[in-house]
Amino acid sequence: MSKIIKALTIAGSDSSGGAGIQADLKTFEEYGTYGFSALTTIVTMDPDNGWHHNVYPIDAAIVAEQLKTVFAGGPVDAMKTGMLGSVDIVKVAEKAIKENLQTNVVIDPVMVCKGEDEVLNPESANAIRDLLLPLATVATPNLFEAGVLSGLGKLTSIDEMKEAARLIHALGTQNVVVKGGKALGGDLAIDVFFDGSEYTVLETAKIEPAYNHGAGCTFAAAITGGLANGLSVHDAVVKAKDFVSAAIRRGYAFNQYVGPVFHGGYRLER
Repeated sequence: MSKIIKALTIAGSDSSGGAGIQADLKTFEEYGTYGFSALTTIVTMDPDNGWHHNVYPIDAAIVAEQLKTVFAGGPVDAMKTGMLGSVDIVKVAEKAIKENLQTNVVIDPVMVCKGEDEVLNPESANAIRDLLLPLATVATPNLFEAGVLSGLGKLTSIDEMKEAARLIHALGTQNVVVKGGKALGGDLAIDVFFDGSEYTVLETAKIEPAYNHGAGCTFAAAITGGLANGLSVHDAVVKAKDFVSAAIRRGYAFNQYVGPVFHGGYRLER
């Protein structure tokens, strides 16, 4: 029997299935990896109130017990974090990474739910910046998160994305991908990858209609899957861009508020 490749996600639940821990586990499966999970938060979205989000963090001690279960078998081949929900949960994730000498760590610094425009928990955002970014093999902030972490505020151009990536790299992460996606003007979905010395601009044509709920989580999970399978960081990022583009192309309208990506799109198109 061939070696089982293992990946871990520490993230919140999205019951719509497009984002969060559901997206991560489905993506891991598409990458041929065995997925472990530690649930940090439960997010609900109310269709009777304009799809308003409510976020319910899980007690940090319970998150720690989940991670004790996962790491009973030793380090995994790669891992990622998503929505963490509280400073105490951030500290639990930091401790698990350090104590288990975990490598191939992808930090997706989730600060806001799609459709919202305020940081869910500023103290948690600061803890991610100070405690987790220095442990990251790759950090994958979106435009909003990159603006917060870099201190630059709203990012509106590739040059600003590059500068944000440089500043975030200086916080300690080995590599940075600023996920611009469809948020920049023009006809291209643009991400910027920075490895500490060189910038790579990743461009694909924007997809319409853009069923992209969960695209950010899926992108970070795909990078994690690539690293678990032994790809270089650069190659894992490039493949993840292709993977999430296919997932958006195969997405669908779940309701009038959200259209999730379909995580099997990459496989189906091949």
